[in-house]
Amino acid sequence: MRIFKLLFSITIGLCCASLLIVAKDISPLGKGNEAKGRYYFRQTCKECHTKGAKGGEVTPLTKTMAQWRLYFTKGRHSGVAEGLSKVLTPEQLNDVETFLVNHAADSPQPETCGK
Repeated sequence: MRIFKLLFSITIGLCCASLLIVAKDISPLGKGNEAKGRYYFRQTCKECHTKGAKGGEVTPLTKTMAQWRLYFTKGRHSGVAEGLSKVLTPEQLNDVETFLVNHAADSPQPETCGK
């Protein structure tokens, strides 16, 4: 009976952990558009985030998927005291996040964003 209770507790714990992981990946705006995200990243972010630029080089490969999610959850940008919402709209941020997470260093399809 003790083993049954232990296994039951472990199973419930794993289910709860799985739900938290899935819930964390759901944006209130839904899944962003990866192609638009790539475009917004290139047009808005690459001005300061290329090799030798003032913001330093940043590509999807700069962070892991979890690190990109945390970055967007915090919503802070070191160059903008007010946060990311001063740089892009919430919809555009959602698209950029989708692009960066989908191509992060540990993603199934890691890549840079090109020139």
